[in-house]
Amino acid sequence: MAKNATSEQSLIKKVWNMATVLAGQGVGFTDYITQLTYLLFLKMDEENVELFEEESAIPDDCTWNSLRELDGMDLLEHYEEILRRLSREEGLIGTIYTKAVNKIEQPVYLKKVITMIDEEDWLGMDVDVKGAIYEGILEKNGQDKKSGAGQYFTPRPLINAMVDCIRPKIGETVCDPACGTGGFLTSTIAHMGSITTTEQLNTLQTTIFGWEKKPLPYLLAMTNLILHDIETPQIRHINSLNRPVTDYSAKDRVDVIVANPPFGGAEDDAVKQNFPAEFSTSETADLFLVLMMYLLKDKGRCGVVLPDGFMFGDGVKAAIKKRMLDEFGLHTIIRLPQVFKPYASVNTNLLFFQKGVPSRGVWFYRLDYPEGVKSFTKTRPILDKHFDPVREWWADKQPIVVEGKDKARFFTVDELVALNYDFDKCCPFPHEEEEILEPAELIARYQSERAELNANIDRILTEISAMLEVKES
Repeated sequence: MAKNATSEQSLIKKVWNMATVLAGQGVGFTDYITQLTYLLFLKMDEENVELFEEESAIPDDCTWNSLRELDGMDLLEHYEEILRRLSREEGLIGTIYTKAVNKIEQPVYLKKVITMIDEEDWLGMDVDVKGAIYEGILEKNGQDKKSGAGQYFTPRPLINAMVDCIRPKIGETVCDPACGTGGFLTSTIAHMGSITTTEQLNTLQTTIFGWEKKPLPYLLAMTNLILHDIETPQIRHINSLNRPVTDYSAKDRVDVIVANPPFGGAEDDAVKQNFPAEFSTSETADLFLVLMMYLLKDKGRCGVVLPDGFMFGDGVKAAIKKRMLDEFGLHTIIRLPQVFKPYASVNTNLLFFQKGVPSRGVWFYRLDYPEGVKSFTKTRPILDKHFDPVREWWADKQPIVVEGKDKARFFTVDELVALNYDFDKCCPFPHEEEEILEPAELIARYQSERAELNANIDRILTEISAMLEVKES
C-alpha cells in the first residue's frame, strides 16, 4: 500500500510519537528503535511469504502471526522467547538478532508497538516512502543527544550532496567501509534512479557494500537496506581496520567509495601494524582514509568527510596529502560550516579524489551559512537546499571572491607544497579580528562610551520623570 508524501510524514510522526510515549515508561530512544527493527523484520518476513509466496526465513513458532494475536504476559513471554530463539539461528537471521533482548517490559506498550507495525503494509509501500520513514526515525534518533546515536549518523542533506557530486552509476561497485546506519548506501541507490528491470535489481543486490564495527548501527543498516529493496544486504559486521591493507587484491576493490569515517578515535598498535610505516598513526579517521585509497580500483572515485584537523595537520597527515596529490588525483575540497549541529560541534570538509591519476591541483570551495543563519539547530536543521550552492558551483567551477576573501579558488600542486600541505589556509572561513588598542587609547574609548551611556541613562530618567510628572529636584 503505497503512501503519498503526507501519509509518509504522518507515519513518521506516528512512529516517533510512540517513541515519546515509551520514553515516559523508561524505554530510551535507541532501545525503541532496536525493538522496532526486530519487529519490523518479522512483519516484513510475513509479508514476503504472503505477497510473493516465498519461504519464510523465520522458524514457524517465531513468526509475526504467532505474535500478533497474543496479549498480556503471554505476549511478553513469547516475544522474549522469539528473540532468544532467533539469536541462536545461523546466517542472516542470527546476525540480525545477535544478543537480542526485549526492552519493552510492559505488555500493554509492546502490544501498541506491534499493532502500529501491523497496520502498515511495509513491502507494499514504494521504496522511497518506506525508506524515508525508517531514515526519518534514524535521523530523529541521531538528533537526540541522550541516545548518543549522533556519533554514527550523518545528516542526510550532506550525504545527498556528496553522492550527487560522485554520481555513482548502476553496475558500479559502491562501498562505505564505515557505513553506520547505511545512509550513504541508500542515497546511492536513490541517486541511481528507478530500477525498471529484473537485471538492474539483481545487479544492485551484488554491487552495494558496507562494513560496520558496532552492533547497533550494523543492525539498523541491514534493516535500512532491506527497506530499500536489497533482499540480502552485503553489510559485514567487522572492524574495517583489522585487515592489513596490503592484503586487498583486485577482487576486493571497488569503483566508488562514499563515507564519513569516525572522528577522534584512537586505534591500538595491532591496528597500526595493518598500514605502511609512512602512514602509521593511531588516529582512526586518517587510517580509514588510507584504507579507502587501497580499496579503490584504478580510476575509482571517492568522496569522504574529514575534520579540520586533517586539513592543517602535518606528519602522517602531510604524507597522506602528498600521496593523494601524487597518485590519487585529489581534485576538490569543500569547506563546510558546522553542519553536524545540533548533535555534534565539529568543522568538517568534503574531499574528492580519483585513484591512478596525478592531481593537476585542487579546487577549494567554502560553503557559508545561508543568509540570516548563524548556526544550524534542532528546530532549524540543515536542509538539502542549503547544499544547492555546492551543486551549482560544482557544475561550473569558477573562482569566487567575497569581500576580498577567496570563497572558491584553484590551488596548483606547487602552491600546496609551498604551504607545506596546510590545506586549512585555502578558502578558510573568515574570522572577525579582535582590535587591540594601546592602553591610553583603550581608556579614552572606555571613558567616551561610559559618558555616552550615562547620557542615555539621564535622558531615559528624565523622560520617565516627565511621564510621572515628578519635578526634578
